[in-house]
Amino acid sequence: MFFVNARAIVERERDGKIEIVVQTRNKPNEPARLELPGGRIEPFESLTAALRREVKEETGLDVTYIEGEETRLDTAGSNPDFVVECVRPFAAYQTIKGSFDSVGYYFICKAEGNLLQEGDGTIGIQWIEIGKLADMMREDPLQFINVDRAGIMFYLKHRGWLQVIPTQTIEPE
Repeated sequence: MFFVNARAIVERERDGKIEIVVQTRNKPNEPARLELPGGRIEPFESLTAALRREVKEETGLDVTYIEGEETRLDTAGSNPDFVVECVRPFAAYQTIKGSFDSVGYYFICKAEGNLLQEGDGTIGIQWIEIGKLADMMREDPLQFINVDRAGIMFYLKHRGWLQVIPTQTIEPE
């Protein structure tokens, strides 16, 4: 199987510190690990529409801003029967080893509303300060789902928290 995902790094500033939303995956036959909001895009769904839908379903928040969305364009004007979307995400990932193959796109975004107590397959939805997130990653990286472990490490690196996160490069075979 091959999956395509839209993943959200929902940011806010509170008391001079950056916080992001994390949640615990609560799906049958899957381990309860921390993750970022997001999931599979539906057939022919735009990445930005999927991101907004997934964040709403899982957290209750309404996405109000997506970094990079200002770059979005589609080809609807040239052929309404075949439309392609192009947009600049914060980061992209591709699994290169594991039990399933997927590609996904991380978007930094802002959102409004109140967090749900329980979302679509999620519990423990919360805002967490990125310094604490970095500590959690350093102490026990396996508490995060596999794809989001990489996305969170990439995010922390680009927010200046690299020195506290161990990284590893896997060489192609």
